[in-house]
Amino acid sequence: MFYGEIALNLDVKGRLAIPSMYREPISDACDNRLVLTYNAYENDSLWLYPQHEWEKVRDSVMSLSTFDPMHRALQRRLVGSAFHVVPDKGSRILLPITQRQVASMEKRVVMLGLGNKFEIWNEDALHKTRHQVPAMNGEVSDSMKTLVL
Repeated sequence: MFYGEIALNLDVKGRLAIPSMYREPISDACDNRLVLTYNAYENDSLWLYPQHEWEKVRDSVMSLSTFDPMHRALQRRLVGSAFHVVPDKGSRILLPITQRQVASMEKRVVMLGLGNKFEIWNEDALHKTRHQVPAMNGEVSDSMKTLVL
């Protein structure tokens, strides 16, 4: 279970150093075998999965019928654009240039642990997104009412 957030810098080659707080949990969870892909919902971030978690997502997405154009778009975005990554000896992973360009990642990024995966955000975009979230004003979904917070 990954959680927490940390701001990081990409190096000049587009590599992200895995924070020390995540190195052991990642190694334990997947022996450092990770998969990087686009966020299915937002353009300013990427998803980083342990390989075994990724395989569940991949299989679920690929089970959708290719007759539906939305299904095909999701399959291309998540599966067709996925990269297997393994941290190097410096615990860095390379974010492919195509993914960095789409997610507008040049230098400052934020890595968020979200349970079974990480989100890697352009720092400015994450801050902007957080400020755009409308206040709930006491309104919550039925599902949210059952949460223990």
